[in-house]
Amino acid sequence: MGLDNLWDLWTSDDGRAVISLRGTTAKPESWLENVYAAMVPARGKMVLESNYTFEYDLSDHPQAAVHVGWLIGTGFLVRDIKPKLDSLVQSGIKNFYLVGHSQGGAITYLLNAYFMGQQKLGKLNSEIRFKTYCSAAPKPGNLFFAYSYEAQTQFGWAFNVINAADWVPQVPISIQTIDDFSSTNPFKGAKKAIKKQKFPTRTAMKHVYKKLDKPTRKARKNYQTYLGKMTSKLILKQVKELKVPTYFESNHYVRTGTTITLYPDQNYNEQFPESETEIFQHHFHKPYLLLLDQLKID
Repeated sequence: MGLDNLWDLWTSDDGRAVISLRGTTAKPESWLENVYAAMVPARGKMVLESNYTFEYDLSDHPQAAVHVGWLIGTGFLVRDIKPKLDSLVQSGIKNFYLVGHSQGGAITYLLNAYFMGQQKLGKLNSEIRFKTYCSAAPKPGNLFFAYSYEAQTQFGWAFNVINAADWVPQVPISIQTIDDFSSTNPFKGAKKAIKKQKFPTRTAMKHVYKKLDKPTRKARKNYQTYLGKMTSKLILKQVKELKVPTYFESNHYVRTGTTITLYPDQNYNEQFPESETEIFQHHFHKPYLLLLDQLKID
């Protein structure tokens, strides 16, 4: 469904269920979902089909924003998952694990945030508990989304397991501008403060300020143009009736949730040496499982 998204449902006899989301496939539309990396507000709605508008509330922070491509995937998956989730809850199951690797992990963040938002709105049973395990998941949104998500899932309810040699958890590329700080910050009044300085100090400070501020803004604009507006034209060939919210002016992607880092040692490096051609050398399940086997927990 959507941009080649898929999910599994597993249940156990002791009243637990697992919702597992598939990662990126070889199909072009699946890769487009990753590349469509503009940000949109973490609260709003998007039209996925003429008869389906996905309304979402992933954070109550006004500056929170998330990856639009993975949000599209979340919207399509929610439509399929939610009825089955409701049915399971009616049968007595209230403990759910949400899991996903790679792109599946990125969407798992957003799915978890969506369900928590539904609980806040009273649209989903508040007694349901979600425990989230992502692996090799990239960065799903900006710092304010991360703050909100972590505040709701801290103390052991959401993890991302990463291989320190894997590049996927390091993307999307993050660009921080002055706009990405909290509303109360020392940079907000910088221009006014500079104007109050005497000449030639004022001229020198203004020059330095522009040199520091403009490059990040220009880079943000370029990423929004190529990974937002231009990529959206390709997305529309797959999701023809798509209408997304106005892009959020940010490209400040950050790591989110509690991170469990698997750190390669000499044994690992001998089995999975660095490679310029095998770009997923450190990303698939085999290297992750090797590092998990070597992990020593007291």
